[in-house]
Amino acid sequence: MNVISTAQMKSLLERAPENPRVVATGNHVPPWALLEIVDEALPTYRLNMLNAPAGISTREGVEHESCFVGVGMRKLPTLHYTPTRLSLVPMLFRTTLAPDVVAVHVSAPIGGKVSLGVEVNVMVAAIEAVKERGGILVAQINKHMPYTYGDGEFPVDIFDAFIEADASIAAVQSQAKPDDATSLIGELVSGRVGNGATLQLGIGAVPDATLPGLARRHNLGIWTEMFSDGVLLLDRVGALDEMRPIVASFAFGSEALYQWCHLNNRIIMRRTEITNDPGQIAKQPQMTSINTALQVDLLSQANASRIGARIHSGFGGQTDFIVGALHSRGGQAMMALRSWHPKADVSTIVPMLTEPTTSFQHSAVITEQGVAEVFGHPEKVQARNIIENAAHPDVRESLWEGARGLGLA
Repeated sequence: MNVISTAQMKSLLERAPENPRVVATGNHVPPWALLEIVDEALPTYRLNMLNAPAGISTREGVEHESCFVGVGMRKLPTLHYTPTRLSLVPMLFRTTLAPDVVAVHVSAPIGGKVSLGVEVNVMVAAIEAVKERGGILVAQINKHMPYTYGDGEFPVDIFDAFIEADASIAAVQSQAKPDDATSLIGELVSGRVGNGATLQLGIGAVPDATLPGLARRHNLGIWTEMFSDGVLLLDRVGALDEMRPIVASFAFGSEALYQWCHLNNRIIMRRTEITNDPGQIAKQPQMTSINTALQVDLLSQANASRIGARIHSGFGGQTDFIVGALHSRGGQAMMALRSWHPKADVSTIVPMLTEPTTSFQHSAVITEQGVAEVFGHPEKVQARNIIENAAHPDVRESLWEGARGLGLA
């Protein structure tokens, strides 16, 4: 196991080709200490990271690449956004986004292996791609990173070098109690979930609001892109099927969640190509996908990624899970959102999107106003259901005018 000093790591990275592409662990667990050395060693480079948080280098000489844009890269003039469903990002590491350097964040070694911990995601493919190219694979060992089982386990001898740098893993702050509208959405969503269903359940106000209802279910399964403390809660109340592994690609939550993940053989962290494969998702019984959006139109097209045509986030796994859930026996893909955007003070239901579409063809659109059944109904019935059951009463008349103009009424 090649643990080296900061100076030695800098010398190793200086061997990279001119203006290299550096693919690094993203989301909430970048290898910060290692990225500082990268920034010192390379006068120019391209930083490729999913959902980059604030704090990444934005100095002159650094370009930024992402298939899902986080706050750290959002609105940067140096951003190169590649529109891609998350399940297909690994393919790009062998084609248009081939890495020269891969920098990952790993657990302390156990039995000659380290783990990518709570951020497996696309990094397995990045590791394989850089090894095939003869590039540089380096890691930051952090004793606070949970050791998780699955596709993120690697023998220590495949890495060119390690540095040791311990730091707490970013934890989510406790969420405020959902307001009345969000609580109602949560009740409506959870009311559609049956015993034995498989859940895609992420982080946020709507997933949190579904938990009271889901806690009353039995034999639930988890097959998801990511999970948070909601899954821990469901496990503690006995709502999960203990015979089914919890399958995910990354996790973000409290310190208690990370402790629960550490060496927990019920949790299997899989690479993105597996968790987000619509074919694999479709195999899960009663696969239930719960997503949200910025806007939904009368054709059940959702915009979840752009504001004023500027990229805000990306496709992520929304399309992967919607398609997979619709193909699952007894599955459903719910689009859950408030009918009125409280900050922008506008309706989230519009006649037709003016922004690019992130996803479409949902099972139902759910707001605090009610449930609009969508899938399997003629487009005029879809439009009527969305206006009458999901839209805010203040805009229903104008939506009917828009529907008539679109030939939907």
